[in-house]
Amino acid sequence: MALPRTPSQTVGPYYAIGLCRRDDNVLDPDGVELTGQLLDGQGEPIGDGMVELLDPVARTWGRSGTDREGRFSFRVRPDVEALEVLVFARGLLRHERTRCVLADLHGDGPLVFDIHMQGQNPTVFYEV
Repeated sequence: MALPRTPSQTVGPYYAIGLCRRDDNVLDPDGVELTGQLLDGQGEPIGDGMVELLDPVARTWGRSGTDREGRFSFRVRPDVEALEVLVFARGLLRHERTRCVLADLHGDGPLVFDIHMQGQNPTVFYEV
């Protein structure tokens, strides 16, 4: 007789102690900065989330915890066309997947990719 499956547990919160042992957010040391905010349905920052990026061309991977303002940052290849994005946050039973195809360049500043979990302009998430 097979045992019933147990439900998934809510992920997070993530504590900085587990995210600061090495530069997990550097996919390319000579790359450009990509920053963003992880925001809930009311536009409030999610300060205990985690964002992971995968560059499928360079075969590099990175992870960044969010700060109190929901900010995360990475260093990526300047010619990157698309990044696979995984989002882990409180209240999620499983991580969410999206893709960063086009980020907004603010003058000489970093590339910006904000993630809206819900709300009027939610980020599009997909299943694999």
